[in-house]
This record gives sequence, C-alpha cells and structure tokens, in this order.
Amino acid sequence: MNWYLDPLRKYAQFSGRAGRKEYWYFTLWQLGILFVLAVFIGPLYTVYFLATLLPGIAVGVRRLHDVNRSGGLLFVGFIPLVGWIILLVLAAQEGTKGPNDYGAESVVGRA
Repeated sequence: MNWYLDPLRKYAQFSGRAGRKEYWYFTLWQLGILFVLAVFIGPLYTVYFLATLLPGIAVGVRRLHDVNRSGGLLFVGFIPLVGWIILLVLAAQEGTKGPNDYGAESVVGRA
C-alpha cells in the first residue's frame, strides 16, 4: 500500500526521480480504484479522479526524470495511440544508474 501512498504524499513534487516500482504500483492501484468507483459509485469517480490528477502527473514527470528525460515529454501523451506507446516504453525502461540531470538515484521504487 505504501507504493500507492508515497506518490500521494509527494502530492505536487515534480522534482526528483521515481523508480519503476513506485510508478507502476501507483498506476495499477489508481486504475483499480478508478474502475471500482466508476462501476459502483459513479459521482465519486469524478471527485476522486480530480483529487488524484496532480499526484498522477507528478509521479509521471518524476518517472521520466528517472530515465533522464524531461518531464515536458509527458505532453507526448496527447498524441493518440503513438504518444501513449512512447510513454509506455519510457515508463517501462530501467532508470539511469547513479545521479543524472534530475538528481540522485531514487532508493524508493527501484526495480
């Protein structure tokens, strides 16, 4: 559960790095919770989605930082299908070892 709660604690922290575990566990928990809310409790889905939108963007930016890419690359996701595939490939890559342009290697969330 900490893999889900840690990105929420770093609510709007766009600096630093997020390892694969931190990113993917947060994403899987997020999708699961959103699915359950959408199916069973419709109006709460929108409130929850809006409340967790900023932490989701922040962990995505930190994940891109871990592979030594700019967080602005997250905008590639607006390109239908191709953008999502590019972001999926980047998110699945192993982060750079040691320090990179965006800080020291993340100890939490290392896969």
